[in-house]
Amino acid sequence: MPVVTITIAKGRSNDQKKQLTEQIAATVKEVLGVPMERVIILIHELERENISIAGTLLSEQT
Repeated sequence: MPVVTITIAKGRSNDQKKQLTEQIAATVKEVLGVPMERVIILIHELERENISIAGTLLSEQT
């Protein structure tokens, strides 16, 4: 049973997350040869103030 964990900044729509998980599940099924029902995908959403790129918080970027 493959488990895929995705960590992203908050702000994506449910439609975007649905499309993302559908495509990831399909790829895992194709590559690993497991039934779609066995693919587990966890989405962790972080506040932009808790993510930094090159020392700058995403909440401070425009």
